[in-house]
Order: sequence, then structure tokens, then C-alpha cells
Amino acid sequence: MRMIETLKQLVVFGCLLLLIHQANAADKPNILFIAIDDLRPELVCYGSETAITPHLNGLAADGLLFNRAYCQQAICRPSRASLMTGTRPETTGLFHNYVSLRELQPDILTLPQHLIAHGYDTAYVGKIFHHGDTDEERSWSRPAAKWLGQDIKKPSGPYRLPENVKLRSENFKEMFAKYGEAARRGLASGPPFERADVPDHAYIDGYNTLLAIKTMKQMADDKKLFFLGMGYHLPHLNWCAPAKYWDLYDPENIPPATDGTAPTDGAAMGLHASFELRTRSNIPKHGAIEADLARTLKHAYLASTSYVDAQIGLLLKALDEAGLRENTVVIVWGDHGWHLGDMDVCGKATNYEIATRVPLMIRTPDMKARGEKTDALVELVDIFPTLCELAKVPSPKHLEGHSFAPLLDDPNRSWKKAAFSQYPNPALREWAANPLSQGMRETWFGPLIEDVEQRIIDKQGEVWDRELFEKHLMGYTMRTNRYRLVAWRDHRDPKSKPLFVELFDHTVDPNESKNITGANPDVVKQLMKQMNAGWKAAIVSRTR
Repeated sequence: MRMIETLKQLVVFGCLLLLIHQANAADKPNILFIAIDDLRPELVCYGSETAITPHLNGLAADGLLFNRAYCQQAICRPSRASLMTGTRPETTGLFHNYVSLRELQPDILTLPQHLIAHGYDTAYVGKIFHHGDTDEERSWSRPAAKWLGQDIKKPSGPYRLPENVKLRSENFKEMFAKYGEAARRGLASGPPFERADVPDHAYIDGYNTLLAIKTMKQMADDKKLFFLGMGYHLPHLNWCAPAKYWDLYDPENIPPATDGTAPTDGAAMGLHASFELRTRSNIPKHGAIEADLARTLKHAYLASTSYVDAQIGLLLKALDEAGLRENTVVIVWGDHGWHLGDMDVCGKATNYEIATRVPLMIRTPDMKARGEKTDALVELVDIFPTLCELAKVPSPKHLEGHSFAPLLDDPNRSWKKAAFSQYPNPALREWAANPLSQGMRETWFGPLIEDVEQRIIDKQGEVWDRELFEKHLMGYTMRTNRYRLVAWRDHRDPKSKPLFVELFDHTVDPNESKNITGANPDVVKQLMKQMNAGWKAAIVSRTR
């Protein structure tokens, strides 16, 4: 009898634990975590008069849009590693795309890993971490759906048109013959864009959206809290999108870049030679990109953005149809911006506003500031602590960001004094931010490298040192409400006197067209002191 009573008590206790778990789960939201690669704020909700992005506009109208959100480094792997660990590049040690997060930080805690420990099921489709950092064993508790059936095949490679597939294959074959595996590091590619009359799922982002929808339904059926990451590859090069998205735009109505010249009196090392674009077929390897081609490139970028917008629309519709809208946080972020002819550059990989500013929007079930915008300075490194707060789980002590959850109810409250980013000398780095290889110097990149190197020598004079400028020069940048400061320093001694300083006043120069350091020594001194104080000093107390 005593054993029976004991068993009854254990059953009752187990039921109580289950009820407590279910109550806690009901009190916490699911999280739909949407990443978009290389997306600058070229959206209608950000003021674009050209882009066609109805679904992102709709999400912004039902959530909170951040006008001034910034990445920590304007290149894929370091940016994503920073966001997913809640730490900055100086902590992760990641400054380029060709070293893995776990190689440098084997024990660092990631956002989905932390959520697993607090009862969440986690899965992803597409690009959340950078390729090679997917962290399958630690960050994801379940696999995503792997296939869609016999009638929908997973796309292979970026192109659908046979002539483009052939051209890419020939280019890689030639470079592999010369440089082996090094050819994968940006020495060969196919065309920068493609317009094909195919269904959305013929390209990888459309296919992955269907996988994400299937995964979401599976997770919902299991009735567990979930964190689902959906990572879009576009509008990263190559800009390959179905024809119907190209047809949304009249090429004659696509405006050129707002400012196609380098900043007056700017840093000679502040800009690169558009390496990432020039590695593509049919792009001039040296000299200017003529106007018609530049317009077509922008057309391709816009078509790719509209294509991704449509996929996000399908994902959000599926969320609603599954009855999950009222208990799901939806957050959309870009990993960095993108120069599209701005400053006469195509690509990411600078320390300027156009590369460091990103789109960011969030919708939560119970937010008060619905359909509003905020000018508060926020950073991608803030997403980890924010989602912890919204999910009602404790924030790990290692985080170097600051939850922006209070802005969801009060978007105009006093907030951070500054946002911080950094980038190693983009002029003398490969387009993935890794140091220049011999292959880069021997190919058509060679004359471009010689040009930018001479530009730096001419401007820096006696300060020039190839070892320093190629391997150790880091641009540290700080964005305040009014100014952008860029300090170019020896990374081995970040507190050392800068080799060059840039200052831009956004009240009169939002395009950062003129470095005004020389005329404003007191402002530079004040901002340099603020930069040296670091990110912790920029946080404004939440009680204010």
C-alpha cells in the first residue's frame, strides 16, 4: 500500500511539474528570427522612393522600426558572430570571413544555445550564422525540414540559365588550376546577376522559405516554445531573382547613387576598389563602371530585395495561418549595409554610415509602440539581451549589448549615446576582410591593389608601412546622435594615437561627403575621449 501511495504522489508531482512547465511556456513567446544578407535600408518604410517591399513595410507598420541601427563590423561572419554571441569583434576575435567562431571561442554561449537551456526548441533554415559557423551540435535542438517532396527539387548553385552555369564553371576551373582551394576565396565567380523566368522556389531563398514554413508547422504541432531562424542569402551577390521581380521596376525610374565620390579629405584607406563586385564576370576589372551597367546593377539589387520581401510575406502569412501571431516575436535584421555606387564603391566593408547602418524591425504581441519609428541608437549586439528579456529568460553575464526592449513601449525615451563598429583597412584587404593573398596580387586584382596602395602612400607619407597598413591597421568608428568619428589605429595598441581621423557631421552632411576634422579639433578631442571610454560608457540608465 505504501508503494502505491508513493507512486500516486510521484504522479501528482509529475503532473504539477508539467502544469508549471506549460504555464511558463504559455507566458513566453515563440521567436521568428529573420536575417537578410547585405540588405541596406533600401525599403519604402525607410524612405526609399524606388524599392517595392510591401511585406516588410507591413511588418514595420505593425511593429517598431529602428532608424539608426548599426552592425559591429560590415562583413558577414564577424557581424553574425557578434550578434549571435552578444559580444563585439574585439571579444570574438573574428575580423574576417575565413576563421570560424568555435576555432577562436570554443566555449562561447550563443543565443539559440541559451534559449535551449531555458526550454526552447531551436531550428534554422538558410543563413543565420555565416557558412562554416552553423554550430549544429550546440545551437540547434532539432533539424529543420530537409525536403519538400518529389516535385520541388532543391536548387543547386546560384544560376538557372545554362549559359551562366557554364560561365561560372569555366571561371572556377581556370582559377583552381592556378591557385587550388584559394580560388574559393573570391578569385572567381559567374555573372553578378540573373533574370530568369522561373518560380520563386527555383532559387534558394524561395526554396528555403518553403522549408522554413514546413519547419514552423512541425514545431507548432509539437506544442513547444520555438526559436526559428530563417536566413535569406539575397541581396548578397549574386543578384539572381525570378523575372517577375525585375519586372516590378522600370529601369528608367531607377535613380543613380546619391553620392558617387569619395569623402573630401577622407582617409585614403577608407574605401576599397569594389573587389567583391569586380570578381564577377562581365564587370570591368579596372576603372569606372559605366552608367548603364551601374543602373542595371541597382535594378538587380532592387529585384532581389523585392524577391526576399515576397518570401517574408509568405512566411508571415504562414505564421498567421498557424494561429501563432499572438504569441510570437518577429524580428528582422540585416547583417550590414551595402554601398551601391555610394562614395563610388560597390560592396560592404567600410566604416561609413552606408555600410554600418542596417535595417532592423521587431513586432511583439504586447508592445505599445506599434507602427512607430525610433531614432534611438541601437546595435546588432543588442539583439541577444533584448530577446532574453522578451522571452523572460535571464541574460548571460558575458553579453556586451544592451536590451532595447523598453523602446517597444517608449520609442522616444533617452537611449544610448553612441554605437560602435570597426573594420580592418578595407583598401588593402580582400573583400572578405582577410589579408591579401598572393593570388589576389597576381590576378587582375593586382593593378587595383597597386592603385589603392599608392593612394595611401601619397596621403600618409612617412607614416606608411606596408606591414602595418596591410595586417594591423583597424578603423574604429563611433556614431553619436550628431557625428560619426573614425579613428584609424594600430590594432596591436587600440589606445595608441590614431594614424588618421575622420569626422562627419550628420546634421549638415548625412551622406558623409566631407571630413571636417581639421576645422573641429575640440569636437574631435571630445569624441575621441568618448570613443576611448568604450561601449559601456555609452549606455544610458533605464531609470532615466
